[in-house]
Amino acid sequence: MSHFTSPLTDTATTDAVQRFRLGMRRHASGVSLITTQLGNVKAGLIATSVSSVCMDPPTLLVCVNRSSSAHDPLNQVGKFCVNLLDAHASDIASQFSNPERRQERFHASEWFTLQSSAPVLHSAIAAFDCSVVERLAYHSHTIFIGRVHRVHLGTEEFAPLIYMDGRYWHLSDLAGGMHR
Repeated sequence: MSHFTSPLTDTATTDAVQRFRLGMRRHASGVSLITTQLGNVKAGLIATSVSSVCMDPPTLLVCVNRSSSAHDPLNQVGKFCVNLLDAHASDIASQFSNPERRQERFHASEWFTLQSSAPVLHSAIAAFDCSVVERLAYHSHTIFIGRVHRVHLGTEEFAPLIYMDGRYWHLSDLAGGMHR
């Protein structure tokens, strides 16, 4: 088995960006649906860049591309919900990842709200209702730090939807390892 390593000295080069992208495709991550609501307008996006910041106070960090249709509503209202998707939600993830399906995003599933009024997906394995406490603009993205006010837990038996190598996976798919 051979390994190839090259330094990333200049991230502006096309090769460095491509190698970074290929490296990050190897990072398996849970799939989250970030939702918000500004007035009567609901918006959402799929994210794998969600992280807990601290437990006390409960705080999450989400990274949102400024070109996302959900960015401006989230930035304006300052409230959002992080919905952790279950293994059977790849169709929902596909809807929210495709700009051409924007009109149908909130029609095919059951939703409710908590304190922030951001949509909570009924089938989410967990949902974290947040208000923005800090924002950081970084190149193409805004990093939102959200204080968690409410947590909705789905059923006790669950399996998360995983994203890796450009596609959605179930944990059972990954149990034997991934071979090319």
